[in-house]
Amino acid sequence: QVQLVESGGGSVQPGGSLRVSCTASGYIFSDKCMGWFRQAPGKEREGVASISANGAYVDYVDSVKGRFTISRDNAKNTVVLQMDPLKPEDSAMYYCAVGKNSWCYLDDSEYDYWGQGTQVTVSA
Repeated sequence: QVQLVESGGGSVQPGGSLRVSCTASGYIFSDKCMGWFRQAPGKEREGVASISANGAYVDYVDSVKGRFTISRDNAKNTVVLQMDPLKPEDSAMYYCAVGKNSWCYLDDSEYDYWGQGTQVTVSA
């Protein structure tokens, strides 16, 4: 079955950086797009970044453009979200997700499987 394991979250001061990773198994990783979503307490889940199956196309929510970078290594079945610089409003649980197709937008309905999440906290 499909499994997604996130890692790399933590606590950091504003202006700092974090790198969250997601390792996938149970399907052909290079066939599917991947996405990162986040959810803060009391807020709806938000799409943060997506990457096409071959890694050639990426998309970001406006609030993270220029600060976050999504990448993938199809040989290692891994997708990474590099976050720098971080702001307090970036604090949330971050989830990786497997898309239904080779390209997917930042919409929940375009994803089939979800990880358990990793917490990112940005505070002074």
